[in-house]
Amino acid sequence: KKLVMMFHRRKKEPDTLPLSNSPQQSHTPNSPMPSSFFRFRTSTLTASFTSFILLLSLLLNFYFLVILWAPYSTDLTPSAVVSRLSPTTRRHVLFSVASSSLSWQHRQSYVHLWYSAKSTRALAFLDTPPGNSSPLSPPVVISGDASGFPYTLQGGLRSAIRVARVVKEAVDRNETDVRWFVFGDDDTVFFVENVVKTLSKYDHDRWFYIGSNSESYDQNTMYSFEMAFGGGGFAISHSLAKVLARVLDSCLRRYGFLYGSDARIYSCVAELGVTLTHEPGFHQLDMRGNLFGVLAAHPLSPLCSLHHLDAAEPIFPNMNRTQALGHLIAATNVDPARILQQTVCYDRSISLTFSVSWGFAIQVYQGNVLLPDLLAVKKTFAPWRKIHYNFMLDTKDYPRDPCKRPSIFFLKSVASDKRGVWSNYTRHVEKKCPKLNPNLPDKIIVYSRKLDRSIEEMKAPRRQCCNVLPSLNETISIRIRQCGNNELISMES
Repeated sequence: KKLVMMFHRRKKEPDTLPLSNSPQQSHTPNSPMPSSFFRFRTSTLTASFTSFILLLSLLLNFYFLVILWAPYSTDLTPSAVVSRLSPTTRRHVLFSVASSSLSWQHRQSYVHLWYSAKSTRALAFLDTPPGNSSPLSPPVVISGDASGFPYTLQGGLRSAIRVARVVKEAVDRNETDVRWFVFGDDDTVFFVENVVKTLSKYDHDRWFYIGSNSESYDQNTMYSFEMAFGGGGFAISHSLAKVLARVLDSCLRRYGFLYGSDARIYSCVAELGVTLTHEPGFHQLDMRGNLFGVLAAHPLSPLCSLHHLDAAEPIFPNMNRTQALGHLIAATNVDPARILQQTVCYDRSISLTFSVSWGFAIQVYQGNVLLPDLLAVKKTFAPWRKIHYNFMLDTKDYPRDPCKRPSIFFLKSVASDKRGVWSNYTRHVEKKCPKLNPNLPDKIIVYSRKLDRSIEEMKAPRRQCCNVLPSLNETISIRIRQCGNNELISMES
């Protein structure tokens, strides 16, 4: 319509534009128009029409870009655009901890390790008001009545329904500016900065259900390989969470025969057509005993959570569980992204292999140990149940003879300044093996730069390299660095 009006307006305009100064091309109103005049008018109309088409094309492209960018948004306000462009930070993530008045008394200490009222948004959902709650704990919310929902599994815990409804109750609070809802148990230790960084890879306005399944093959077979196990923690984007909250109660009435709360959430998410996005940094830890093998061979993904710590030995020697976890988190606070990241380097001069699990421990092997053998998880732990002995991990047996195991150096301290980060490790002596490698000192120092991978680098991470520096004052020094483009992690490279 605008094009037609534009054509009519241009048609009524007087022909005042000079076509030429030569008298041969002048004309009177009754004389025929020269061909050059029609060419000019035609070219003018063509240019106007082309401009109109280009403008229309740009508007359509912008419209479709918005639609593809926000398929689940009903509107795109200026604040929504700003929300998409701004990075996800701690204030955008709300943690919800499922607990009870009985377990809260002795498991608050786990929550205190990662929760900070100044920097972390979290709520603790309990069945009844607690007898005592520390000021260091997150605010307590009393869960709603769930007695009207069916629970038909014999031998199970009916509290699973109340815990499942924590998802709905957290969303229904309408907390402001929440992009992600993260759920876990009161014995789940979250590594908050890494959780935030991991979730930053994903668009919070799309429907995401993020977590990990169990390390136990048998546990996954019993429940589901596509279920995020609740103890390891899982995250739900705010767009999915709002829909899930509206339909959750209807799902709970259909799945009264299930065992746990996480199975109920998974079933309802599945009915919404959403599948699990696996993030291996969330650890259910369905295992018992010594977790050394798991922690020393962590995947390249950031460490996001640890669970079932009551069933595990302290992760550092000569400490209790809480002290040992606090020691690990102290290193995490210095360099969150690097915690437990495994780096391997070789010293050809004295034929030693070093496997560094940053912020935790260093294993030193005599001779040349190939990298794939070092990436496998050593079975230092026991299965969660005696009948559940298969794991979802690439495992290798750990030598029963302590003298055949690598020498282990555990983290002692971490320091940093503008130049970088220094972590110090001291040798752990096995009481059952008095033999010591004479080529090894009692201390190893590791120098590194703070690890700060971009979102694109996190999507395709690469292991870093390291060099063993000349010994000084009976101390081995190791420098962690980026690998060269064609560099191989091997003794011969």
